[in-house]
Amino acid sequence: MTTVSRDTLVSIVLLVFCGFLIWAGFQIRDPQFGELSPAAWPKAVSYVLTGFCLIYFLQSVLADRSNTTPSTDDAQQKTGVIQLLQYYANPIICFALYFLFLYTLPYLGTLLGGIALVFALLSVLGGIQLKQLLWHMVLAVVSVGAMWSLFTYGLRVMLPRGTLFPSI
Repeated sequence: MTTVSRDTLVSIVLLVFCGFLIWAGFQIRDPQFGELSPAAWPKAVSYVLTGFCLIYFLQSVLADRSNTTPSTDDAQQKTGVIQLLQYYANPIICFALYFLFLYTLPYLGTLLGGIALVFALLSVLGGIQLKQLLWHMVLAVVSVGAMWSLFTYGLRVMLPRGTLFPSI
């Protein structure tokens, strides 16, 4: 008899959560305006997420566990607070940058704040060298600018404007 891996348990929990999301999508009231239903996007995202969770589940079930060896991270138990902070430094920094983005959103607005967030995240995770910084800036401006344009002009969504530069 084989034991169930941690990935299998996590994928089952995620599939149950996806089932809840799909059920909740059917509870959204349809106003019958003859337009796109308000539940269309939540349902679409729920179905895509369910597909990814199914792939995760199948990979965890079909994974070959016969030649697994404990990794060096599992072998070295992280016991102290400083060791845990060092081990999880990247996620902690990313969450801190995101909360800083949320704090500065009323001042910078969606466009400038989003560009600053993406640039900061890419710089923290991708390294800080001149060539990389230029590439991070180009990626941040293009990706956030395209998303901002799509939501502002294509979908007519009112995104938060900043008070420092109100015209942006």
